[in-house]
Parts: sequence; C-alpha cells; structure tokens
Amino acid sequence: MSDTVAGKSSVATFAGGCFWCMVKPFDQWPGIKKVVSGYTGGTVEHPTYEEVCSESTGHYEAVQITFDPDVISYDELLDIYWRQIDPTDAGGQFYDRGPSYQTAIFYHDEDQRLRAEASKRRLAETGRFSKPIATKILAAKPFYEAEEYHQDYYRRNPAHYNRYRQASGRDRFIEHHWEDSPREL
Repeated sequence: MSDTVAGKSSVATFAGGCFWCMVKPFDQWPGIKKVVSGYTGGTVEHPTYEEVCSESTGHYEAVQITFDPDVISYDELLDIYWRQIDPTDAGGQFYDRGPSYQTAIFYHDEDQRLRAEASKRRLAETGRFSKPIATKILAAKPFYEAEEYHQDYYRRNPAHYNRYRQASGRDRFIEHHWEDSPREL
C-alpha cells in the first residue's frame, strides 16, 4: 500500500508494545482520520489475539493510522511515536514482554523509510538514552485488524485502560524522558 491513498489520506503503521496504549496518543491530533489496533509483520493470515500472544505467528501488536498529510505530517507522527515507547528495549515494552510487543516502524514506501531512518538517527544523536535505539524499521506487511473488543479500548474501558497504562510504567517512563523536551526531534 502506498503512503498516499486516494482523497488526501496517508497510512502509517507503528508497533509500540500494547496496542491499547498506542491508540489514544495519535487519536487526539487534528488530521488523524482513524487509528486501528491490529497485527502485522508475521506469517499467519488473519491471526487472532491468542495466536499473536503465543509468539508463534511473527506478528507485532501495532496500530495503523490513516491521516491527512495536509494537516499532520508523517514526520510529526514519527515524533509522537518516539514519545510513546522505550526505543531502547528490544524485548518488548514495559509490562509486555516478547517479540509481539517489540517496537517497529513499518514503512509503506521509500519516502517513509527514509524519514523513519532519519528520525531514528536524530533521536540517537540527542543522547537522551544511555542505550542504543533498538526500534526496527521494516517494510510494511499485511495489516490485520484486531478483534472488535480491542478497538478504541481507551474509550470503551477507560478505568481499566488508565490503571493498566499507569501500572505498566509507560507513563512514568514518558514523564522522565520527555517532560521538558522540545516537541521536534
């Protein structure tokens, strides 16, 4: 799928650990048309949550974002993405461990690949983290929507979502590493 889709829409795909925690940070920005939780990067067609969690499919939990590039750029989405994850953790994210919870940027075309690589390089050059950036930059593969109960989880189950997000350590990590930093990398 190309970055630019008919009607001034583009698509970005990011894996950042638990997909529940990756929807809200993108959903709140002007120009975001849709954020879908799902699975990508693996070898099994139409995997289920249970299959992905078994670590037997090769899939990552991810979000696919449809956005208007005239309102919000891919570079801005990358900037938002980096601020939601621990980019140095190659074993998963926060509470969630294993390959399906690793971080990755899935590029849809050469421009996205180049922008993602430049963004990753800029982040590494800031010296913000004492360990190397482990987030992978991979070619997009088919994206499969997760089950309906995973979609918009933060809206449907706000109490559980907020408890999970806080207890996972994600919010503390973000506050510690990003609280007083300029927005752009």
